[in-house]
Amino acid sequence: MPDPRPTTGRPPQIKKAADRSALPAGRGMRPIAPVFVAVLAAGCAGPQSSFEGAGTEAVSVANLFWVMLAGAIVIWLLVIGLSIYATKAHPAAHSEAKGIRLIIWGGAVFPSMVLAVLLTWGLTMMPDLRREAEGPRIAVSGERFWWRVAYGIEGEPGVAKSLPSGGVESANELWLPVGRRTEILLGSPDVVHSFWVPAIAGKTDAIPGRVNRLVLEPTRKGVYNGVCAEFCGDAHAQMGFRVVVVSEDDYARYVEAQGQPAAVTAGEGPDRFVDRGCGACHTVRGTPADGAVGPDLTHIASRRTIGAGLLETTEANIAAFIRSPAHVKPGAEMPAFAMLPEAEIDAIANWLGALR
Repeated sequence: MPDPRPTTGRPPQIKKAADRSALPAGRGMRPIAPVFVAVLAAGCAGPQSSFEGAGTEAVSVANLFWVMLAGAIVIWLLVIGLSIYATKAHPAAHSEAKGIRLIIWGGAVFPSMVLAVLLTWGLTMMPDLRREAEGPRIAVSGERFWWRVAYGIEGEPGVAKSLPSGGVESANELWLPVGRRTEILLGSPDVVHSFWVPAIAGKTDAIPGRVNRLVLEPTRKGVYNGVCAEFCGDAHAQMGFRVVVVSEDDYARYVEAQGQPAAVTAGEGPDRFVDRGCGACHTVRGTPADGAVGPDLTHIASRRTIGAGLLETTEANIAAFIRSPAHVKPGAEMPAFAMLPEAEIDAIANWLGALR
């Protein structure tokens, strides 16, 4: 009985696989190439992008980067072109004299000239970037895992909190006047943090036991994202903040408003806040709550976010954070209050949500 299987050719499934393997290399990647380029381009914009400079330092550093990138591309093209010339276009042996000249001029003189030009340009940028600040003086303390802010400070920060007495205290939101050079005094009471607002300036460490100084000169109004750029513990990735750049008049009005007592100081909300021990860690000026461990909550509703840039400031989000901070922000050092009756949690959250 004859064998029904074909004796010549490939089985259909093998033939199809072979046909697919014969497709031009990279053809399958063509449809996603524009998407890939679009994603890369999108990463260069936004409120946390150093490529959309909104400060004098960020713009200067970005310009230096683009010049260095263009120079690197030119040098790469020269090296690749020389390699092709030596191996493909003119592969014949070259004299020892030509080799020595190439090493001297291409390996020593040319790199030295390029580095000297870049160094000179970089040094000429320093005097302007390091000019003294003529604007406000603000203390910022990086703490696990949030940012303590004080406006209108006098004297030098203390080591314990990195904040002197007398400042108007806030948290996780930094307001700056546009066009003014503002001095930021940085410190920390626990571990090393790093204060970074990519759109405005480079990063500077906040180190326990010392005070570092950073001058910010925003050039464009807007709201920009800041981050902690030094690993500091479990919630490091959720230790953000907002920088709000406004006119000088708006800045002055904001600081004056932040110095006022809480808008509502009586009722069930403040009573439960104090009774349940929240005042042991938090301050709400105008009430018995005067804790210094956690953020000042006197005007929490005026801030854009809670949890150090993690959630939008709404009463529902405040209530969720009160119930279980570690669920919302893993690593948060605030204890959970899920054992409280829902009515009490809602009363506290509603009151905090009214503190503008």
